[in-house]
Amino acid sequence: MSPDEIRQALLDILARIVPDEDLSLVDDDVPFREQMELDSMDFLDIVMELRKQYRVQIPEDEYIHLNTMGGAVSYLVPRMKDIQSPA
Repeated sequence: MSPDEIRQALLDILARIVPDEDLSLVDDDVPFREQMELDSMDFLDIVMELRKQYRVQIPEDEYIHLNTMGGAVSYLVPRMKDIQSPA
């Protein structure tokens, strides 16, 4: 998957987790928790959705890389490079 496809996949996951948030305004450099109402369980839901949908295993000590959209995309690019984007 390309960085743009990964970003869209994350936005799709976030749309299900926080449906009332305006995700068109997500800033790549600002932590998710500062931009929207996310608690620790919501964050774990993001990790679980990545595992379920894309079979991406993220060790707990690496969750910090998913703090922002930009960080999450950069972290996921090498881990999702061989995954085909859903049609």
